[in-house]
Amino acid sequence: MKLGEKLRYLREMEGALRGRDRALTQVEVARLLEKELGKTISQAYLSQIESGARPHLTNSSRLLLAKFFKVHPGYLVDDPEGYQEELISDVGAQEDKLDLWLINGGERFHRDAELSHALLQVARHKDSRMCLVLLGAILDAPGLAERLMQVLKPAPAAAGGEASPKSRRRSP
Repeated sequence: MKLGEKLRYLREMEGALRGRDRALTQVEVARLLEKELGKTISQAYLSQIESGARPHLTNSSRLLLAKFFKVHPGYLVDDPEGYQEELISDVGAQEDKLDLWLINGGERFHRDAELSHALLQVARHKDSRMCLVLLGAILDAPGLAERLMQVLKPAPAAAGGEASPKSRRRSP
């Protein structure tokens, strides 16, 4: 991952951590740096880093941003070509990457509890690839996804209306 991508990712995460439903803007980062740490980095400098116009941070800027985002200063550099964050062996490497991707998605969409839960459930399944292939097959069948949702998560019955399919079942 390039330094600019990392900085954009950190702005996004910091926005979420501060209760916003969006990334912090470069201007907000510059203002918060001055307000919280008493030091400045201009929005223009942040823009140049993120766009790749400046491929490296000065040491003082690296230390300041690391302190602000609460990351190790060594994180704020380009990753070497072919670098992978996760430990992956040849056995199950594709499945492991898929599971990590699903877990990251679950964390990224933590504000949507239902979606986050679903992504994490697929990641925990012993064959997450099969789960996604099955989802694709369900979506290929016209109307099947909607019918399954009606059965698995029926809408609440209207007041004084008809009972839900579950309550209409007879006991054995």
